[in-house]
Amino acid sequence: MVGAVTSRRHPLDNPALFSLAGAHAGLAERRGRAAVYPPDVSPFAGIPAAPVARDWADLAALVGPDRRALLVGAPQPPDGWRVLGGLPGVQLVDDGAAGAADPEAVRLGPADVPEMLELVAATRPGPFRERTVEMGTYLGIRRGGALIAMAGQRLQPAGWVEISAVCADPAWRGQGLASRLIRAIIADIRDRGARPMLHTGTDNDGALRLYTRQRSTLPCQRSIRRVIR
Repeated sequence: MVGAVTSRRHPLDNPALFSLAGAHAGLAERRGRAAVYPPDVSPFAGIPAAPVARDWADLAALVGPDRRALLVGAPQPPDGWRVLGGLPGVQLVDDGAAGAADPEAVRLGPADVPEMLELVAATRPGPFRERTVEMGTYLGIRRGGALIAMAGQRLQPAGWVEISAVCADPAWRGQGLASRLIRAIIADIRDRGARPMLHTGTDNDGALRLYTRQRSTLPCQRSIRRVIR
């Protein structure tokens, strides 16, 4: 059972596995102690922090020969796996960040996915797929009917919710839209009794400036690897 291996560790040490064992259990595909999201939801996968050969074999069975698995802070995979890339990342956690509902922010849902995918393609905030919107609350700002900015919630390890997909159309940047949506997402997370957190790359200076302006702390650095069997 996935939940059995997560109970002895802090949720943020293995956020994908905790999320798949808890809030996103209904989305999870499981085999043994490994779990993944469906490919049209998210590339994230979860295995125990100290995986044995059986865990890697179970993950391989879940993803198959042609599918990628995105692991946060995972150990080096064994022979038979191919590392496609790595991203030194940071995990930021709430330390009194400002949160406030935004009167212009609207809830986004499945009907908005085509526009959301277009915005993601233009801004590249990170993995976002056809059903990613099912992972949590997504808010957007429209002008003239067009979606020009959005932010949402992704991984949800116990007690925490990850802020994700923060982006604004290049033509509308510099107006504070992303900051407003971050604050609105923070307010929504707190209303549900959880704490916000997020991940970004160590070399993403723009994102780090944006997020640290919200008064987050930066407690640790983790390795983020994409692997494929």
